[in-house]
Amino acid sequence: MKVLFLEIDTESDWAVASLGPGFLAAYLRERGHEAGFLRVGLGMGVEAIAAAVRAEAPGLIGISATTRQWLRARLLLAELRRRSNVPVILGGLHATFSPEEVLRHPGIDFVCLGEGEAALFELVEALEAGRDIGDGSIGNIWAKDGKRPVIRPPIEPIDSIPFTARDLLDERWGVVHVSTQRGCPFPCTYCAARMYDQLYADQGGPAYGRRRSHANVLAELREIRARGPLNYVIFLDDTFTIHHPWVREFCRVYGAEFRVPFSLHARVETVNQKMLGELAEAGCRHIVYGVESGSERVRRQIMQRHATNQRFRDVFRWTREVGIMATANYIIGTPGETVAEMQETIALHHELDPVDFGYFVFYPYPGTALFHLCREKGYLPENYLERPAVHSRSILKLPGVTPEEIEAVYAQWTAIRAAKTVSRVPEATAAEAAEAVAQVEKRARLG
Repeated sequence: MKVLFLEIDTESDWAVASLGPGFLAAYLRERGHEAGFLRVGLGMGVEAIAAAVRAEAPGLIGISATTRQWLRARLLLAELRRRSNVPVILGGLHATFSPEEVLRHPGIDFVCLGEGEAALFELVEALEAGRDIGDGSIGNIWAKDGKRPVIRPPIEPIDSIPFTARDLLDERWGVVHVSTQRGCPFPCTYCAARMYDQLYADQGGPAYGRRRSHANVLAELREIRARGPLNYVIFLDDTFTIHHPWVREFCRVYGAEFRVPFSLHARVETVNQKMLGELAEAGCRHIVYGVESGSERVRRQIMQRHATNQRFRDVFRWTREVGIMATANYIIGTPGETVAEMQETIALHHELDPVDFGYFVFYPYPGTALFHLCREKGYLPENYLERPAVHSRSILKLPGVTPEEIEAVYAQWTAIRAAKTVSRVPEATAAEAAEAVAQVEKRARLG
């Protein structure tokens, strides 16, 4: 059977595609099935999508969707169902933590809860054989109007999962995206990554968190290099620097063989001066740190993050000293945060002085602890399921803080971003500087 994976664009016509389908496609191909890929660009209408699907002639359509992609995905799939009877399965974070909501919409026949490789393979085999799927007998696969399935154990060993099918990632210019682990041990209340671990822990079986061996990661990089240019590696793990012995050995073996520049995500609690020096020596050129808030109270009491502001100051300084660029990410309007505490974040940002930064208005992603809090406290509007998940404005009805006040703080961040953009090109003309500012403001409005 052929499975056609759709990538639903929501903000731009090019970004790296979801990594999940790349793993799923590789797993299916290794077992004798076919996998195709279709990017659904912003300007692509339903008739064009339907024509492309007919041309591919799949037996199943697969989509991995975040909450930000869900609204457009569900509208397109409802229209596609009017033109096509090809069954559709939705997986990813949104489907895993809002499966009933997903299944009630037309055009969606199955959802996948959690890890998908073995589950999707079993579903494809069942569809080919004409077996009944509604009895919940396929672990992780929930059919419309069917029984909720059990959660199947995570694949072990993780090294047995085939390397990502890179033709589904839409990568360019030798910039590649690699994942070395699954799962996240940290209890951040705003993030759904931890909830995957909890989903499996609730079953009482093996832990979801696993990490690939160094030999396996390096073998994938060799394969990528053999097929084309390998100019830059982006490690997509939520926290690359979790286990120090693994990271130090990685620096040694990667630095000895590749030394290709790379970037990663880290937490300030998981790095020190020695490790940062080793990462820089191995080729690390960029680290993204989640700062989230400049208020220690907000981080500690609301986000379940316990690093001090001084720790952030130290780590950003150490990162600069070894020649690694640092990006900071911030969240605005977390439930329970005051406007004054939002200003504390801006103040800390100026102290940290990162090379780059991202700023996002809080959104209650299904499955997270803060989503449950917002629902229990009545902060969610009645129509929250119909509203797009954007990062430029709040959908919540928060006590003590208005949406307008949050928007005003977001506008402050946009002004800081515009000033940073202009400062990077000091020789720019007034017209060029104005155009750069206009582009920053446009992206901010799109959220």
